[in-house]
Amino acid sequence: MAFFTTGSVAYADVTASDVWSDWSSYMAGFGYQMSGDETQSGDILTIENLKMTMEVPDGDDNAVVVVSQLGQLQFQENGDGTVSVLLPDVMPITVSVEGNEDIQSTVAMEYRTSGLDFIVSGNPGAMTYDYTADQMTIALVDIETAPNDVDFGTAEMTINDIAGTADVTVNDALRETQGNMTSGPATYTLDMTDSKSGERVQASGEFNDFAYSGTAMTPVVRSAMDMAALLEAGLDMSGRFEHGGGSSTFTVQDGDDTMSGSSRTDSGDLEFAMSQEQIRYGGTANGMAMSFSGAEVPFPIEIAMEKSAFGLTMPISESEDPQDFALSITLGDFTMSDMIWAMFDPAGALPRDPATVAIDLAGKAKMFVNMMDPEQMAEMETGDEMFGELNALTINDITVRLAGAELTGVGDFTFDNSDLVSFGGMPAPEGEADLKLVGGNGLLDKLVEMGLVPEDQAMGARMMMGLFAVPSEEEDDTLTSKIVVNEEGHVLANGQRLK
Repeated sequence: MAFFTTGSVAYADVTASDVWSDWSSYMAGFGYQMSGDETQSGDILTIENLKMTMEVPDGDDNAVVVVSQLGQLQFQENGDGTVSVLLPDVMPITVSVEGNEDIQSTVAMEYRTSGLDFIVSGNPGAMTYDYTADQMTIALVDIETAPNDVDFGTAEMTINDIAGTADVTVNDALRETQGNMTSGPATYTLDMTDSKSGERVQASGEFNDFAYSGTAMTPVVRSAMDMAALLEAGLDMSGRFEHGGGSSTFTVQDGDDTMSGSSRTDSGDLEFAMSQEQIRYGGTANGMAMSFSGAEVPFPIEIAMEKSAFGLTMPISESEDPQDFALSITLGDFTMSDMIWAMFDPAGALPRDPATVAIDLAGKAKMFVNMMDPEQMAEMETGDEMFGELNALTINDITVRLAGAELTGVGDFTFDNSDLVSFGGMPAPEGEADLKLVGGNGLLDKLVEMGLVPEDQAMGARMMMGLFAVPSEEEDDTLTSKIVVNEEGHVLANGQRLK
């Protein structure tokens, strides 16, 4: 899709040759060699036998050649300063990978469109691409690999009611792209069989709708294989995907054994960003539910979760100054079927309220290497130097809620990397954390009654809680703890020195 949806801001007239030249230079910037037979007939520029070729290093001082044959494209000048991009209703695409005997494959696909309207406007340095389509499908027709272990019966994805625009401005150094796209329902189908074992996998699913918006600054002259050089030259991109929920089913058949399952979500999103300084990635799924059954599963398994989320911000380039990082994980309101509970709690002694695990961390760290530079990373793997150093850590939230008990906590620490002696090789911390446990003793009592925790181990756990925590005077079965590490390197729990 990316090849067919690049564009930029409209100002004046654009010709068919301008559009084709822009596409050619854009793909050449990624390292592709473009070739095709160009013919001009009236206001239509036709490119036949379109082929893109790229050499990709395989890591063993050899090169793998990837050849993509795209068939025919046409660019029609509309007489009003705009150009229509004309694709055949069924566009065959063949991708061949040629390398050593272990890397040989040919993939034949079809790119099908219905009701496509693809208009380019602007001028050679700033083009706007507007597109709509009733339906787009990418389908696998055939695949040949060496060795050939998988037979594909069906593998295709269809997206309906597509509408989008993309604006691109090109200068001498950078290509700035701003785009957005929306769609209606999307469906996919997969059916494949392992030709050796006979194991067959079938899967299908659908999403209610999609939306995307994003921006990108890409170097005009670049090497797609050298990410460090791309970032240094100004590569900077970000985007967000959203969907309005969906469902999927799958079946795995191995001889007489069959396993099947299904899943659904109410909604979800995914965000990403990459620049020379950092990578950011995160996503959320709301209203998740999954079920599994089969010969290897003693009973149907059903689990659900109201919210699942993940977020990561990580510095990737060496710097003399500390850089921000963050990590968050949420598994919110997790539930499972009574049949699963009955495996370890048949009497229903434990509360079966929804469980939650949430961690939210942030801090600062200094990187000693560029993580996108393969040579620097290889040197780190063979040497004794560190990737970087931790300078500060903030615990915004820790929440564990399970079986009637809840642990929460916050904290804030800095680290002295010049002192690697006081804490056994790790940077010396300074700061404090506040923890609170509600219902811990009650849960421990129930686990002892159920026979899951021996009495002597429970007594040891209570002694540890008594060492690190104090009972609340206002709430029953509640323990609080303040852990402090001071500048002298002393560790104190509720004012009592532990180290």
